[in-house]
Amino acid sequence: MEELYNTGNTSPAASVASADIAAEFAALTVEEQERQRAEWSQELARVEEEINTLRTVLASKTRHASDLKRKLGITVWKEITDDMNQGIKSVKESSVFQRTESVLKSTSEKTASVFGTITSGISSKFSQMKNSESMRSIEEKVGSAYENVKTKVSTSRSGSVSSFPDALNENNSPTGLNSP
Repeated sequence: MEELYNTGNTSPAASVASADIAAEFAALTVEEQERQRAEWSQELARVEEEINTLRTVLASKTRHASDLKRKLGITVWKEITDDMNQGIKSVKESSVFQRTESVLKSTSEKTASVFGTITSGISSKFSQMKNSESMRSIEEKVGSAYENVKTKVSTSRSGSVSSFPDALNENNSPTGLNSP
């Protein structure tokens, strides 16, 4: 019988209460048990009727609220947007967000500082490389080769060489100008 009246609550207090109710019910005579069941059935019918009435009233109130919102121009989209904005505002005002934002700002500042240091270091190294003796030597050789090819191309307009690749080939040949 205890299973018949168990409400699904498994706490120790609920188990004791269910056991007490079952014991009291079992102590009743058959006629009293039938009368108790009839009472409970009537009470259940009343409660279910009240629930149905409340559902009907709630549905009516919901429709009325929807009509009023429509008349006021409040759309579902506007409600969602307002809810989202309120949620974002609440998050931004929370102390956790404030601390997180502070940590992120600090981290980004430190990262920017590190990248600035790295960038200036790289720029400094490039500047040193540019001013080095070996870089000047490479620049001179490239400049000399460029001038040789340029001279070949400009003289080829009136001569036998007709294009830049031909000038390069001629420059690299044993009879051409010496490359650097």
